[in-house]
Amino acid sequence: MGDKAADFNPDVFKKTAEEKSNARLKMWLEICAHCGLCADTCHFYLANERDPKMMPAYKAKKVLETIKKKNKFDEDRLDEFYETIYGECTMCRRCTMFCPFGIDVASIISMARSLSASQGKVPKELLKAVEGHLESGNQMSITEEEWVDTLEWMEEELQEELPGATIPLDKKGADFLYVVNAREPKFYPMDISQAAMVFYLAGADWTMSRKGWDVTNLAMFMGDIAGATKIAKMVRDVAEELEVKRVVVTECGHALRSLQFESPIWLGRDHQFEVVHSVSLFAEYLREGRIKLDKSVFANERCTYQDPCNVSRNGGCAQDGREIVKYLCEDFVEMEPHGEYNYCCGGGGGFIPMAGAFKERRLKSGKVKAEQIKATGATICITPCHNCYDQLRDLSKEYELGIKVLSFKEMFEEALIIPEELKAKEDDEDEE
Repeated sequence: MGDKAADFNPDVFKKTAEEKSNARLKMWLEICAHCGLCADTCHFYLANERDPKMMPAYKAKKVLETIKKKNKFDEDRLDEFYETIYGECTMCRRCTMFCPFGIDVASIISMARSLSASQGKVPKELLKAVEGHLESGNQMSITEEEWVDTLEWMEEELQEELPGATIPLDKKGADFLYVVNAREPKFYPMDISQAAMVFYLAGADWTMSRKGWDVTNLAMFMGDIAGATKIAKMVRDVAEELEVKRVVVTECGHALRSLQFESPIWLGRDHQFEVVHSVSLFAEYLREGRIKLDKSVFANERCTYQDPCNVSRNGGCAQDGREIVKYLCEDFVEMEPHGEYNYCCGGGGGFIPMAGAFKERRLKSGKVKAEQIKATGATICITPCHNCYDQLRDLSKEYELGIKVLSFKEMFEEALIIPEELKAKEDDEDEE
């Protein structure tokens, strides 16, 4: 499954291992009591018939052995190492919540990926996306002209229903800058007009930008901190240049984590703006009555909610998501477990963009999530994350769940109550 390292360089491997092995990491690796409490927390372990080698503690031990034997590490061992750190962990951090010592296996795996990356051994599709982001400013290598054209197109679509609505661009001093996942303009452009509709009805003072608009950071999943820092700087520089008070992140999990929690460390200082996930902003609008929803739209559907790991467990937005659900769904059933304790869907940690030979493992590890959803009897699964969105749609096909996977923005487009005075007039429609 792995991509061949160009030329194994033991000196570079040893140097990288020494640089990454800080005191906290060494403590985590040494303190593990192998108690096994982490085993059932892992969707890979459960989906693979409780294979002991899938236990988080086993994976951490493999990293420890690698560090201790860095002088004897060779290309054959690197291949085995690669299989574990990329093919058997999404770095969801669920195991950490149950570890009596608070060992952060996700950080250990991230460090291990840095070691693999030092040898040029990373999933080729993930590497391609990161290289494209660093070169073009976004992971899909969309040109500025294509980006602006997409925004203008979405504005035209929006104005057919809401003539006064706009998608402002490079507006200095706006309350917030809205940043997106590059898959939106590439594959889901309506996501942008759906967000713009919400902002317009809420009376928001907002803007988008020609540059620094892709908030994803796949370099983080490679353990490439230098690359991750450059990508985060693109967003920060635009936000500070436009002097916005907040940066609002689209419905994407790792984008929130990388920008809000990781990037200030990479960049060496706190941001001059607040980072807010769109889930929290939508909940704020609903609480304040700035937008209103027609709950009857989904009255005949049973809904459940998929907690993205980096939105709920690692982002602190689990309750905000559920607050929105109360305005949307009359028949809502929680997965068990749920909230911060929900299982990873299997699409995180770079698994979706890694594609190729990783897809089989991704779908197999998603069996736990499929069983959770099936137990709810839901016909709609809501999730505010692009990786979860694509993974759940794949799982629905793989395990014949027969569910619709929807984002909050998609549901808002159906349920938003639009004041008559803001709607397009019939005369206007006839002229068109």
